[in-house]
Amino acid sequence: MAAALEGIRVLDFSIVVQGPQCGAMLADLGADVVKIERPDYGDLARLIPISPTDRRSAYAYACNRGKRSLALDITKPEGLAVVLTLLETADVMLTGFAPGVMDRLGLGYDICSAINPGLIYATASGLGPKGPDGFRKGVDLVGQAAGGLISTTGQDGEFPTPVGAVISDATGGLTLSVGILAALFHRERTGVGQRVDASLLGGQIWTQASEISFYLVGGRNNKRANRGHHFLPNVYRVFETKDGHLVIAGVSARELAGFLRATELTQLADDPRFNGPAGLTADLPAAFAILEPKFRERTTSEWCERLRAEGQRFAPVNDYAAVAEYEQAYANGYLRRIVHPEWGPMSQIGSPIDLSKTPANPGVTSPELGEHTEEILLAAGYTWDEIGALRDAGAI
Repeated sequence: MAAALEGIRVLDFSIVVQGPQCGAMLADLGADVVKIERPDYGDLARLIPISPTDRRSAYAYACNRGKRSLALDITKPEGLAVVLTLLETADVMLTGFAPGVMDRLGLGYDICSAINPGLIYATASGLGPKGPDGFRKGVDLVGQAAGGLISTTGQDGEFPTPVGAVISDATGGLTLSVGILAALFHRERTGVGQRVDASLLGGQIWTQASEISFYLVGGRNNKRANRGHHFLPNVYRVFETKDGHLVIAGVSARELAGFLRATELTQLADDPRFNGPAGLTADLPAAFAILEPKFRERTTSEWCERLRAEGQRFAPVNDYAAVAEYEQAYANGYLRRIVHPEWGPMSQIGSPIDLSKTPANPGVTSPELGEHTEEILLAAGYTWDEIGALRDAGAI
């Protein structure tokens, strides 16, 4: 069965997470993604080890599986000439450098689109390409802060707390992949390529569209999430259990009877504080004062079993080790069990997308630096003598 993006060729110049994760999504869907890296140490993500004693890079693996690597110095005229040749048959060019870098290298949009009018020129930016801050560099933490996310996390009175994952990188990469797919569809109908940009800032604002709209529409600013959600007055909260934590994600009037059975609090159905249409939300401080000690009476797994039986919205608070053992994630392909040719049996991040006719197929390995250099150059029409000359010039 043909993959959704079979035949689509991507030149990926991006580094670390935002752009590379976008490229990985395209590779999962069948695109031939050629990662173009500097020959000395490659993508900076390769320099971020799992630990001081394990020098493998989880970042490089997760964001570059299924790609091919071309080690090429594009600052040299010979290296630039190779890129211009590859551009002639590329469908997508993916970049993520600081604003102005690709223009200075001779690979700006005007030059590249003149060579290939059908090219989709995609940039993973920090704060967007326009405006007074369009020139600034951006990394994940900048996106979290500028987009308002850090102001929502943590507890009242505590220091602002970033999310513990590179969420703006991931969201920026995901939104960029959507833009690329839309541009490819437009090109399919018109034959014309275009420039696509998606930024850390834009992704964070979109991710929080509902919450930010509380202010845009009604002038209501956010507060800290504390253990729930500032804008959702319900039993929407993290609770401590006998051996960990779990979340209850809202209890509607129709769900209240089942929730009270699960929590062994059926007497609250007749409590005048809670027996009206609003249920427990009529007096949340009083409800929490009852629920907090109740949830500490049983283990997380015991509560999950009881809540599941009553059809409630809940989840254990999993750490990454628990996520790696979560069978629900494997059943849906979000995690996969594989055998890596060098690392042996292991689990791998799968695809968040389930396509019934053209399923995603994440690569098992990520490329070594320059692993496919000769293969790519030969396919582009270079002879062995020409490849040798590129090597002598220090371009590969």
